[in-house]
Amino acid sequence: MHVLIIGAAGMIGRKLAERLAKDGAIAGNEIAKLTLVDIVPPAMPQGHSGLATSFTVDFALMDAPQALIGDRPDLIFHLASIVSGEAEADFEKGYLVNLDGTRRLFEAIRLQGTSYRPRVVFTSSIAVYGAPLPSEIPDDYITQPLTSYGTQKAICELLLADYSRRAFFDGIALRLPTICIRPGAPNRAASGFFSNILREPLAGKEAVLPVSEDVRHWFASPRAAVGFLLHAASLDLERVGPRRSLNMPGLSATVADEIAALRRFGGEAAVRLIRRESDPIIERIISGWPRDFNVRRAQELGFVADTSFDEIVRAHIEDEMDGTGE
Repeated sequence: MHVLIIGAAGMIGRKLAERLAKDGAIAGNEIAKLTLVDIVPPAMPQGHSGLATSFTVDFALMDAPQALIGDRPDLIFHLASIVSGEAEADFEKGYLVNLDGTRRLFEAIRLQGTSYRPRVVFTSSIAVYGAPLPSEIPDDYITQPLTSYGTQKAICELLLADYSRRAFFDGIALRLPTICIRPGAPNRAASGFFSNILREPLAGKEAVLPVSEDVRHWFASPRAAVGFLLHAASLDLERVGPRRSLNMPGLSATVADEIAALRRFGGEAAVRLIRRESDPIIERIISGWPRDFNVRRAQELGFVADTSFDEIVRAHIEDEMDGTGE
């Protein structure tokens, strides 16, 4: 099996590549080739033993998607996008990368002909929903995004469902919760502070909290996100049916819940490193995001996630601070 990861230099892409190289197989099939692609050089997974190759390419370039699928990968993880805050700040770039790049990828697959029908796993977002929202969002709730990023993801979901219906590929879109705790440096995602207020204090650094502690949100760990992707790659999509976009399981928690978990792991010294500094732009974006979900459909299909913030913090310490890796 040939596996292609688009967006392999990102946090989830890197962890997914490490896991695939470690396992050497997916869905019962041996991985003969693992291709890693991103706009910056993707890190080669440890112990890949020649399994993995990497390419640096701008996914938004006109001919890039055609080049990526020229040798017909069997399984494509499409993780590439610019994040929510950047997509909101740069309207043209958001649509160029998040929508146009995705459409070109889908078209490149279609133009390979009827003998080629890969599995496509696409990472969408809970940003496809917008206020007013119920206290708990059911699987069949209307998608009505209030950001450019959410709109781009929602359009891509519709495209994926239609291309799958027409049998150009076999696709599934995973609406990921906010992934926390994200390793590495802060990025331009509007949701980035959810990770920052844990990651930075655990490392002895100051972090800014731009919203109130009663803000509630929907979370999953990087470990859970990798698990979602692997399960989606092996899932019988006949069970999913024509509605190819799924809300992933997660944990509904407040900022205060995060801080309480930080206190249990890092003590008061870590909590004192959080600096309250209101940001009206972040507050406005976050106010329209979902807070809780009923994810019975995904759970019935076998997707599982974290059950407490202690579990999320512990996973970060084990995977990122203790050097154990995925």
